[in-house]
Amino acid sequence: MSGESATPLMQQYREIKGRHRDALLFFRMGDFYEMFYDDAETASRVLGLTLTSRNNGGAADVPLAGVPAKAINEYLRRLVGAGFRVAVCDQVEDPKAAKGIVRREVVETLTPGAVFADDLLDGARNNFLCAVQESERAFGIAAVDLSTGEFRLLVCAPGDAEAMLARLAPGEVVTPKDQPLRLALGERVLVTPREPWEFDAAIAGEELARHFAVASLEGLGIGAPDAIAVGAAGALVRYLRELQPAGLPHLARPIVERPGRVMPLDEMTRRNLELVESLRGGEREGTLLEVLDRTMTPMGARQMRAWILAPLTERIAIDARLDAVAALVRDPLARAALRTALDGVRDVERLAGKTAAQRATPRELGALGASLSRLPAVEEAARRRDGAGVLGEMLGSWDACADLAAEIGRTLTDRPPAMLGDDETIRAGVDRELDDLRALQRGGKEGIARIQHAERERTGITSLKVGFNKVFGYFIEVTNANRDLVPADYQRRQTLTGAERYVTPELKEYEEKVLTASERIETRERTLFEALRARVGAAIARLQHAAGQVAMLDVLASLAEVAERERYVRPELTEGFTLEIAAGRHPVVERMMAREKFIPNDVTLTDDARMIILTGPNMAGKSTILRQIGLIALMAQMGSFVPAARARVGIADRVFTRVGASDNLVRGQSTFMVEMSETSAILHTATARSLVLLDEIGRGTSTYDGVSIAWAVSEHLHDVIGCKTVFATHYHELTQLADELVAVRNYNVAVREAGDEVLFLHQLRPGGADRSYGIEVGRLAGLPPSVLVRAREMLRLLEGGHLVPAVVAHVPASDAGQLALFANAPDPVVERLRSTDAERMTPVEALQLLDALAREARERR
Repeated sequence: MSGESATPLMQQYREIKGRHRDALLFFRMGDFYEMFYDDAETASRVLGLTLTSRNNGGAADVPLAGVPAKAINEYLRRLVGAGFRVAVCDQVEDPKAAKGIVRREVVETLTPGAVFADDLLDGARNNFLCAVQESERAFGIAAVDLSTGEFRLLVCAPGDAEAMLARLAPGEVVTPKDQPLRLALGERVLVTPREPWEFDAAIAGEELARHFAVASLEGLGIGAPDAIAVGAAGALVRYLRELQPAGLPHLARPIVERPGRVMPLDEMTRRNLELVESLRGGEREGTLLEVLDRTMTPMGARQMRAWILAPLTERIAIDARLDAVAALVRDPLARAALRTALDGVRDVERLAGKTAAQRATPRELGALGASLSRLPAVEEAARRRDGAGVLGEMLGSWDACADLAAEIGRTLTDRPPAMLGDDETIRAGVDRELDDLRALQRGGKEGIARIQHAERERTGITSLKVGFNKVFGYFIEVTNANRDLVPADYQRRQTLTGAERYVTPELKEYEEKVLTASERIETRERTLFEALRARVGAAIARLQHAAGQVAMLDVLASLAEVAERERYVRPELTEGFTLEIAAGRHPVVERMMAREKFIPNDVTLTDDARMIILTGPNMAGKSTILRQIGLIALMAQMGSFVPAARARVGIADRVFTRVGASDNLVRGQSTFMVEMSETSAILHTATARSLVLLDEIGRGTSTYDGVSIAWAVSEHLHDVIGCKTVFATHYHELTQLADELVAVRNYNVAVREAGDEVLFLHQLRPGGADRSYGIEVGRLAGLPPSVLVRAREMLRLLEGGHLVPAVVAHVPASDAGQLALFANAPDPVVERLRSTDAERMTPVEALQLLDALAREARERR
């Protein structure tokens, strides 16, 4: 491409493309954005555009694809959603005033992590762009949501980094080139390598201090322990400046998050508890977020999601939130007034970000002003419960930005247009020059009357008229009877039967003003609008503060609303070990059935009874109980009331939930491998303050292997880690742990039998289950009757010790009465088991015998 001769336009294109090689370049040409060469071929494939070609001065035709400028956002949305970078190159000078080729520049580069447009964003969640730097002892993460200006620095242990990064759910991650990222990311996350020196903490610290106009980072609350995150932040800000050449005026001061205040939630726990995405394809339906999110504003929706994914671990902070929720629960009138006031408040945070970045349209700036005008009502409603928890803190620093709302309201029309020039933007009476131009555009009746009156006075012709037609424009009409009184400066334009029409220099000047009024109106409106936008955008820190307060109030009111409607109670948070839940319910499942049909259950875990072995058949509700325990604990620590009659929650540093089975074929991992990997992560990360909820560990392998693994895992959790644990299992052998380990208790989920019928009671009760009821579950699932009959026959034979699994597979149903044949050739393993007195064996001897028998059985295969 570089060796070809080319037109000046293509030379300009190549120069700009050379600076943006890793992006698709949208090159503005009149009413279209064009793409050339490889970019055109990629865009035609991804967007379904027609690929054409043109000769631009070289020997060969150049591939070409284009999109209309008015429709660019839809094409950008699709490309960014597919993980592409797109550099938007616009004309930055008026073509009429250009000498030679019109000057063009890249005005922004869009990536999955750096977008402003509403149609590229989900209003209910942040769109973070992250930079990550790691050392042997810590991870540093810097995160910026370009659409809101939110800026976060996180320092965490290596074991928590993946959970922290997943919580932010970035669309793009920036890393040093020489440091491959060792964290698992989503399939669609764009990874952007940058030069290693950009992550230098000293250089980054100077740049951040300069950007935020402070003498040192201490002025931002950043200290030496945060250095690894500072390095990541420096690289991130440098990258963002390249993407946004106009600058980052809306970038908020960074919030530093250090280890210990927020609970990291790993991917398996978020997935298994269905916190914000369901297991059925990632939808919101059927999640804790769907239950709790009754927010009225986009900022509140984003804050609710953030709270769910980041439960707190400090009791004072949790209780402050609970105090505020409790105050709003006690006063339904105040809560209703608050929610009514919040209804109609638009996305102040993102609108403010666009305004500061000089991107807000007239309609968006008008929406910002209208939203701000509602804040006094929000404040009035909130002050009914002044002094409760975080409510008091917020109201002490409340800023409704009333002056900004008033200025926007005074300046813009009631319904500003989507784009300048589409309709009137500036209100009448704001600017005298603009009002005069509008009078001209509307036909200038006052101007015509003034000229007509002046000419009648000057000429003495009382019948003189000033008129207009499309052919001659403005004219002065004089009847033939008064032709002798026409002044010398009148210029004849048209002769009529009984009159003559003339023009004068003054009338021609007036006509020029009228004909150019529309263009001048748009120019004047643009000047006035941009000045207003700049003044409002300069107050970005105040606007972001107000948006944060609104979001907090919205979430608290939503939690209070849900608490009252769903009969939740305030949990008691303690620094102790005990987790005590009376009549606990699953917040999602109970919404899916009639309220009276959900069976509540009690759960208590204490230091001397810290592990529950939970047995019972499939469909009895073991997984539901596990999940509801985890959800209640997390809801309590995020500051929410909980679905229970009473809850006392010892604050956990981590919650681990392993429920269900799945494979990961992309990483080449079987179901059992995933199960073991997740279990391993729990055993290496959990502490005595953790809550561990396990379901069916060891299920994906042979029975002997599975029981052995489940037994060993249980012992490790009990003896080595000492954490609160609920272990649901089909292995009834694990109930023997209650005899071996001092803090293990057996519980089962009750069933009732009536002949061959089984009724699942969904009630938790002490003691272990003696049966799995698998055949009954198969009957409920619709297995053929003949299969069920044969299964019961085999179960009786197995339970009676007449068959071992290796033999059962070869016994046809018709030979059920000929089992004596096998008695003549006894299996040595079965014989050894028959001669063993298990009651006289120690646990160690039993495990040794089990290992020997397993080896012998494998050798005989």
